[in-house]
Amino acid sequence: MHIAKLSLVNYKNYSEAEINLHGKVNCFVGNNGVGKTNLLDAVYYLCMCKSYFHSSDKYTIRQEQDFMVLQGAFVKSEDDISELYCGLKTGKKKQFRKNKKEYPRLSDHIGQFPVVMVSPADSALITEGSEERRKYMNAVISQFDRSYLEDTIQYNKVLLQRNKLLKEMRGHSGATELLDVYDNQLAPLAERVFSVRNKFVSELTEVFQKYYSLISESKEKVGLHYVSQLDGETNYLSLIKAARGRDLAAQHTTVGVHRDDLELSMNEMPIKKVGSQGQQKTFLVSLKLAQFQFLNELKGVKPILLLDDIFDKFDANRVKQILNLVSEDAFGQIFITHTNEIRMRELLKEFHGAYALFQVENGRIITLVQ
Repeated sequence: MHIAKLSLVNYKNYSEAEINLHGKVNCFVGNNGVGKTNLLDAVYYLCMCKSYFHSSDKYTIRQEQDFMVLQGAFVKSEDDISELYCGLKTGKKKQFRKNKKEYPRLSDHIGQFPVVMVSPADSALITEGSEERRKYMNAVISQFDRSYLEDTIQYNKVLLQRNKLLKEMRGHSGATELLDVYDNQLAPLAERVFSVRNKFVSELTEVFQKYYSLISESKEKVGLHYVSQLDGETNYLSLIKAARGRDLAAQHTTVGVHRDDLELSMNEMPIKKVGSQGQQKTFLVSLKLAQFQFLNELKGVKPILLLDDIFDKFDANRVKQILNLVSEDAFGQIFITHTNEIRMRELLKEFHGAYALFQVENGRIITLVQ
């Protein structure tokens, strides 16, 4: 799968741009802040119905404008080309269309066009709290498991209602019948989410360790460990009922898969504590390449790979290993950004394949090599 053409109108710093893309590798060079990352984010948006970097869509609309439009031609084969359209107007519902037909629900689009983003922003997976790592698990699993996506959406809706009731009760034990209703709704959802996450992390870990070993040349031992209150033989309904007194006092739900975590380790210690910047970056790149392979095997489609400024803080050896990996036939279309054109051209000498090179200057895209 690849994108043949991408167009943007009022998307972030782009007033209007259209670009014909190479089927294998597309490199974008330019200074910081000129819009390289925004191009990759536009691709991600068309695949996932949202920005990789912003939780609110309002930040995707160009300043002093009240709408934005993204369009892309996604090619899976000569006979399977999808024209995707996303339109967003301030104060209006987002429109998302495939071949001019609007989706009844945005969730119906997720997973049709798999994508993997690798960005400096991924450092939040290591440095920030458990919410970032739950979002990571959800974003990956939702691309290959529609039932999981529906379960997490429904779980969060019921959780919101239960938390609202707990606040209204203000620590008192009235209205327990309605709490029972919410508990009975949450239990099967939580157990299914736990089961899928547990299986996912178990299967991803081996692939992740393989990639880390290849990039680092086996210098460190890394691991992933899924942490959940539902681990073991715990029954969620029993767990949430036992926690009711604590929930009433706290005025929110204290147990459930919304508190899960993914522990990231190096040499059996938290990588946040012991990993250098280079090691942490290798960890994250390896995790994303494992994600790529995982989605590829499950979907039967090579995801689009977006590499945003990933070569900073890597030694020459690790850069070479990464480029050798992604140049293999196992990978499909790749987007790469870099601040230095000369350095990018040097890196591409390690890449054994065709590519396109573009200069980005304040929302303008200039073709250098195609």
